[in-house]
Amino acid sequence: MKLKPLVTAEWLAQNINDPQLRILECSVNLRTGPDGYTAVSMRQNWEDEHIPNSAYADLTFDLSDPQSDLRFTMPTVERFASAMEDLGVGTGTKVVLYDRRFTMWATRVWWMLRAFGFDDCAVLDGGLTSWIAAGLATTTERSPTRALARFHAEPRPELVADLARMKAALNDGTCIINALSASNHDGTDSSYGRRGHLPGAANVYAIDLIDSESHRYLPIDQLAAMFEEVTQTSGPIVTYCGGGIAATSDAFVLTALLGRSDVSVYDGSLSEWLLDPNSPLEV
Repeated sequence: MKLKPLVTAEWLAQNINDPQLRILECSVNLRTGPDGYTAVSMRQNWEDEHIPNSAYADLTFDLSDPQSDLRFTMPTVERFASAMEDLGVGTGTKVVLYDRRFTMWATRVWWMLRAFGFDDCAVLDGGLTSWIAAGLATTTERSPTRALARFHAEPRPELVADLARMKAALNDGTCIINALSASNHDGTDSSYGRRGHLPGAANVYAIDLIDSESHRYLPIDQLAAMFEEVTQTSGPIVTYCGGGIAATSDAFVLTALLGRSDVSVYDGSLSEWLLDPNSPLEV
């Protein structure tokens, strides 16, 4: 049976010993400093406490392009497939992804898996927070050795927008959604150096999609209301943020929960857009 895109802690607990199931923690810590954000692996946090039978998927290195000057750039097909195989993910397996940072790290890997043609994957609603809140045990033990996996990639380039796609999106009827905060959108927050948002972009803050206590997604009717205006568009949708992470939570809701089939994520997001001082912004 194919996984639903969003599963509960209770469901995961009932299926945790399924030999075909792979559970991956995707958490990353973003530290702020004088030069902006620094991405720090949370592998040690995973080793200190994690969901049983899980492994750690490292977005700071294994699942990004080490040749890129930008954080979290999509890796090559070969690099991604190799990392997934090392995690036991391949043909005949299914994957549940979780994090301890408002789900956007889990949705990033969910989106990447789909972009490389792997659909039998789900996000744990509420991540580690919901697991602990349900009274379920964590562990320090490593997951058991998995059988050799073969990850057969079938890339879907239409799910990942590049700079050229974004420049075209300004004038071709695409609905652009900024997943960052309202203060970033209106220019109050200048964390990324220049103030404002891509011209014409709407704003649906990824953190607002999540209940602040449970870390679970809001009820579907509330999510639909948040996206109501932008989902009226007949054109395609592209989401963006600072580095292609928060944008995947918006994209996850739009596709997996609200049924849109024409959503892509701007991988480079503001980190790439702002490299060119002439790239337009609105405030």
